[in-house]
Amino acid sequence: MEETLAVRRLDRLGVVLVAGGIAATALMPFIYVKANRIAAGKPMLLMQLLPQLSVIILTVLLLLTAFATLFLRHAVTRLVIATLCLAALIVAIGLVSTAATPPGSTVARMTPGGGFWVLFAVIGLVISDALVKIRLAPWMRVAALAAYTALLFISLSSGLLDSLSIMKEFSTRAPQFETEAISHLLLAFGSLAIAIILGLPLGILCFWVPKLRAIVLQGLSLIQTIPSLALFGLLMLPLGYLATHVPLAAAIGIRGIGTAPALIALVLYSLLPIVANTVVGLQGVDPSVRDAAAGMGLTRWQILTRIDMPLAFPVILTGIRIVLVQAIGMVTIAALIGGGGFGIFIFQGLGQTAMDLVLLGAVPTVFFAFSSAVILDAVIESIRGSAA
Repeated sequence: MEETLAVRRLDRLGVVLVAGGIAATALMPFIYVKANRIAAGKPMLLMQLLPQLSVIILTVLLLLTAFATLFLRHAVTRLVIATLCLAALIVAIGLVSTAATPPGSTVARMTPGGGFWVLFAVIGLVISDALVKIRLAPWMRVAALAAYTALLFISLSSGLLDSLSIMKEFSTRAPQFETEAISHLLLAFGSLAIAIILGLPLGILCFWVPKLRAIVLQGLSLIQTIPSLALFGLLMLPLGYLATHVPLAAAIGIRGIGTAPALIALVLYSLLPIVANTVVGLQGVDPSVRDAAAGMGLTRWQILTRIDMPLAFPVILTGIRIVLVQAIGMVTIAALIGGGGFGIFIFQGLGQTAMDLVLLGAVPTVFFAFSSAVILDAVIESIRGSAA
């Protein structure tokens, strides 16, 4: 009976995370030592690297993190230990990759293995769980995001990780990376802006005209069922025809491939969450509030702008959050039709069997999507808190 109660006192999420960390440490390579960018490489487990001081420190901190995750209930202590462990993990992979690189070699590649990525994910989840239990205020979560981003930036700018293959891929493509990053963000935020301009009035109209609501929402839902590549393909023919026969269209950049079909597809995919959330947000406003406003002599437009939209704004912003995270991810597919963005690195890496090049496109995409979600969640909660 006592043994059963002891097991129940363990953090269930902690048990899963610690089991995953142990499996990653014991069974999965921490790093691959490759002769070149496409070679299979020699896998090295974390235990094989124990003579190195950085790995010894990392191992000790991993054990402390496991203990804290399983047994400690004090969230701040768990957060501090896990953060130190994350920093040790980054330092260890940097020093191990530097030590494994042959002196003067420009073709050797040191690639983080599955063990590193699993440990990174496990420690990240421990940190996230601790932050949730601390119950930070919305903007304190943004501050925490900024702090961990600063930790990553310091690691990258210090040169500690320069021996890693992903950093070598970045160093040879730095100008292109900057260009594609700008293209990626412009496509994501540009499509969001256009979708808001079109979706908000359409959502208001659907709320005012119930007969129109079903038709519009069903039509936008149908668009969501079309795979992204298929939608890009469907847009290429009419846009190509337009560019060929309308000189003005070609002059402003409308073509069968490139930014135009990517932007239009992203806008079409973005309309449903914005229109639907606008309708739901307006429906959530208490009708008696509108009746009171109408009784005070406010016009329909005044009721919309002064009462309906402010009260519905948190729900509408939730739809905008969904759209932005979705758009940041979907822009990667646009690279297949010349739309640019981080997807260029992903598909080049797949074509060349160079997984580090794939990571060069995938990692910043995930980072921007995650950061956008955290920031917009903070804005939504702040607005709801102030309204309450």
